[in-house]
Amino acid sequence: MQNHENIYLSVKDYLVSGESFDLVYDDDLDFLKTFPQPEVNELPRYYESQDYISHTDEKRGLFSSAYQFIKKWSLQKKANLILEMNKGLGSLLDVGAGTGDFLKVAKDKGWDVYGMEPNKNASSLASEKGIQLKFSLNEFEGKQFDIVTLWHVLEHIPNLEETILQLSSLVKTNGTLIVAVPNFKSYDANHYGKFWAAFDVPRHLWHFSKKSIENLFSEHFKLQETKPMIFDSFYVSLLSEKYKTGNKFSLKGIWTGLVSNLKAKNTKEYSSHIYCFKKI
Repeated sequence: MQNHENIYLSVKDYLVSGESFDLVYDDDLDFLKTFPQPEVNELPRYYESQDYISHTDEKRGLFSSAYQFIKKWSLQKKANLILEMNKGLGSLLDVGAGTGDFLKVAKDKGWDVYGMEPNKNASSLASEKGIQLKFSLNEFEGKQFDIVTLWHVLEHIPNLEETILQLSSLVKTNGTLIVAVPNFKSYDANHYGKFWAAFDVPRHLWHFSKKSIENLFSEHFKLQETKPMIFDSFYVSLLSEKYKTGNKFSLKGIWTGLVSNLKAKNTKEYSSHIYCFKKI
């Protein structure tokens, strides 16, 4: 039975089902867990929406157009980051590769690329770009890579501890693991509360703080650097305003995103962070 004293917030699935879920605080790890969590075989139905933009290349409407525009810029930043962390080209595994855009950019720059994506529609779009994706991490058993990346993916994975062990086995010694996730301790998260779009229940099963990420990976990896994802606060705030007020565009959302970034210059609690680890 759930201990209701640990409920941090009750939130709604605004994208697909309209169902409500609790966010339960784990004080040992300093993170939130979505409760109840759908069974693994039930999870795919919560992604069945044309508005789930990470599984589509469409530029339909303001949010998806803005997302696709910013994505082009961020892909180059990601490509520069992996080159910097690896001190040159090498082998790259992208977990939760979506429609394959990051791997396409990396491949064009000379990386030896591999990817995993469980969504068939997204994987099909990647295939059209010449990027062949595997369905499961189990298909990479016995292989190791210079760099493994998870861009806003860890929060979606049901078997968290098991996956971290798999990731450890997939990264070469002194290789790099890069994990990007939202931060529930950011200003925009606190400002919007139950309307914060990055809670995105039940697709997001876990909701991380900086402390929780470092603790979860500390047995196998050493944290080298934490970087902000400055555009996330704007996009998430705009979407949060939509959930809160019904307005498709809001200057207030832009303002909140800006305030979140400005406050984070002091608190170091950005809307999302990129964590760069080295394999011990």
